[in-house]
Amino acid sequence: MTALLPGFALSLTLILAIGAQNAFVLRQGLRLQHVFWVCLTCAVSDAILITVGVAGFGGLGQAVPWFEPLMRYGGAGFLIWYGAQNAMSAWRGGETLEAEGPKTQTLRRTILTLLALTWLNPHVYLDTVVLLGSISAQYDNRLAFGVGAVMASFVFFFSLGYGARMLSPIFAKPRSWQILDALIALTMWAIAAKLLLM
Repeated sequence: MTALLPGFALSLTLILAIGAQNAFVLRQGLRLQHVFWVCLTCAVSDAILITVGVAGFGGLGQAVPWFEPLMRYGGAGFLIWYGAQNAMSAWRGGETLEAEGPKTQTLRRTILTLLALTWLNPHVYLDTVVLLGSISAQYDNRLAFGVGAVMASFVFFFSLGYGARMLSPIFAKPRSWQILDALIALTMWAIAAKLLLM
């Protein structure tokens, strides 16, 4: 549990940052279109990337002793920058969620759009492969850390897709986005501080 819970918490925090992929899942959930397949595609994609990160970076960290501190400080730097981006979004405000786009879309087109949003986004590699992979090297039980991170992905995407109807009135208000961004920024900075003080 000492590795599973941090893996779950960090993965969940990283996924919470609203981007094109999450907005797409929310909109599909609001429209009640292909929700299961959209959520499953996101979660499985994350699971693949997290597995690559945890397996690859963990092994490399053991083989090359200087690599682990490099990734730790690099990961902390990324988290500080990532938190600053969310803090700026919280400061600026003005974002709202709208269920825009075509009312009907085939499952094939929906999944292809989602795959492009997921796999062509460089941030997904930074979050899953680089960041989660490098932080997993801090734990003796990297497998448990990875399992926790994958669990968070499944929980988040299915909650987001099926809970979109309940969230839509909340995220129609710009203030809600500001609060979410501020919480994400503070969490990112707290994790960065922990990495730097290890």
